Amino acid sequence: MPLKAPDFTIGIEEEYLLVDKDSLDLAPAPAALMEECQSELEGQVSPEFLDCQIEIGTRVCATVSDAREDLKRLRSTVARVAAKHNLAPIAASCHPFSDWRDQKHTNKDRYNTLQSTLGGVARRMLICGMHVHVGIQSRETRIDIMNQLSYFLPHLLALSGSSPFWQGDDTGLSCYRLTVFDNLPRTGLPQIMDSWSQWERSVEALKMIGVIEDSSKIWWDLRPSSKYPTLETRICDVSPRLETTLTLAALNQALARMLYRLQTQNQRWRMYDRFLIQENRWRAQRYGTSEGLIDFGKRKIVPFEELTRELIELTQEDAEFLQSTAEIENSLTIAQKGNSSEQQRRVLNDSLAAGKDKAEAMRDVVRFLTEEFHADL
Repeated sequence: MPLKAPDFTIGIEEEYLLVDKDSLDLAPAPAALMEECQSELEGQVSPEFLDCQIEIGTRVCATVSDAREDLKRLRSTVARVAAKHNLAPIAASCHPFSDWRDQKHTNKDRYNTLQSTLGGVARRMLICGMHVHVGIQSRETRIDIMNQLSYFLPHLLALSGSSPFWQGDDTGLSCYRLTVFDNLPRTGLPQIMDSWSQWERSVEALKMIGVIEDSSKIWWDLRPSSKYPTLETRICDVSPRLETTLTLAALNQALARMLYRLQTQNQRWRMYDRFLIQENRWRAQRYGTSEGLIDFGKRKIVPFEELTRELIELTQEDAEFLQSTAEIENSLTIAQKGNSSEQQRRVLNDSLAAGKDKAEAMRDVVRFLTEEFHADL
């Protein structure tokens, strides 16, 4: 009996930071805010590790257009309810100037345990991410596509970068978030797995020892979901603009379908050593879209705009099938204009050039991020 094709549905999870509208510093979510959001969004919103964070998740969506409508509703609701408490959400992976030492973690058993287990590493977790789930029902296909899709993780990271600042300083990175997250155990690029059975045996070994309770504590950049029949991409910074989020989701979906399509033609993407892919991961983390990534076939660094054009061409057939051509072509606009980190730096530099001091220039960056959150709603 032939293998049934995956449905390639998508689901998107985003984490937001809450800022005080006057000071633009981080602020904890009042209980009333969470209660109202949970009442309106019915299971699609939850607290996060820190009390200044809030997480949303779309429904299972067949197309990126479906995801757009659901994500608009989620973002709009969080923004509207937050405004009642003089707060505003921003979708950036690090707050430009707030200090992690001033934040408190949410008082829930799950987060209390996490704090106890990870110690001081957890205290610095003032970071937000974006996760994309792609529906792939076959377990073996999920593992096979995970092994191949890892090659493209640096491309997605470069497009998503939104965390150039940390505690008021320019880190020089496009994605500072990963320097914090990679201090946790079981992070980074996924290991190559021969089969679903190998994945299960590996997870079970840690469960039997008592190190983890389930595979949700394996925080790779890409992993089989612990809850759903999906492949979950976790490498991306959260995006200030909704349309950037949708572009990244569309690329995830189309790349997964492209790799499956190759499989049906008895072909596959060439597997590269994780040591080599890690070099591109670093380049994406450091430079975002402003410098190129290594093309290992050509053995040279290729400008990111050229790589993006190749991605669009590579997934053209899949984008047409999935009705996401416009969203995927938007990746070229991001590559040409620069990702969010580059835009935030421009705001900072423009404010400094206008004579503002550094503290006020940083507040201008937060103002810009609040505007970006609402731009596509």
